[in-house]
Amino acid sequence: MAVLVSLLAFLMTLTGGLAAMRVRDHRHLVLGLAGGLMLGVVAFDLIPESLEMTHDLVFGVPAPMIGFACGFLLLHVVEQAVAIHRGHEGEYAPHDHPGGHSHGGPQGKAGLLAACALVGHSLVDGLSIGLGFQSGMETGVFVALAVITHDFADGFNTFTAASLNRDDRRPAMLLLLADAAAPIVGAALTLLVTVPDAVLGPYLGVFGGVLLYLAAAEILPEAHSGHPRVMTLCATGLGLLAVVFSVGVAG
Repeated sequence: MAVLVSLLAFLMTLTGGLAAMRVRDHRHLVLGLAGGLMLGVVAFDLIPESLEMTHDLVFGVPAPMIGFACGFLLLHVVEQAVAIHRGHEGEYAPHDHPGGHSHGGPQGKAGLLAACALVGHSLVDGLSIGLGFQSGMETGVFVALAVITHDFADGFNTFTAASLNRDDRRPAMLLLLADAAAPIVGAALTLLVTVPDAVLGPYLGVFGGVLLYLAAAEILPEAHSGHPRVMTLCATGLGLLAVVFSVGVAG
């Protein structure tokens, strides 16, 4: 049952990625919406869920919040290591070589890293579906509904992050397919293994930190570079409201 239900997550993730692909001409609005979705997923889904999963404390601090800080710092360290930021606001906008190819460089690598993190999150989504059905049919259905509801945002964000400052869509398409297939793989793995909440909770915290850094330091600054800020802010607000609504429906 869990593997069959995860097929719906597969379709919803692909739908989100295809939606991001088709509106590429309005990149600033896509990035603004993606930033809002990322912020919403972190604030209204990942952090609350991780805190519910485990109540372990590290030096008096909830373990998922330690993971959250580590995830944020992890992407910051990666960014500094590959010199993504050079301290100039104008460089948030895409650069073009004379031949017309956009300059992806290290910033594109950060986007690929974030997209890979999203694939890992989708794998955990599949694990969550499988473990939910292990607990009982009612719990499994509720968990599956929650996962499928936000998988559109997962697919949207995966394609957007992986295509950041890139003309070549092949890496983004491959990661989108991996993100869509990950819930199926995760659900299948639960037929063989059991993952404790004490591990899942901190992982979700790490993933939340990675997403927050990408949204605040990469996605939103580029969305506001050289474009009308009011419409971009509206797109960001729409993304936040979409997550609030989806969490409310799932709840």
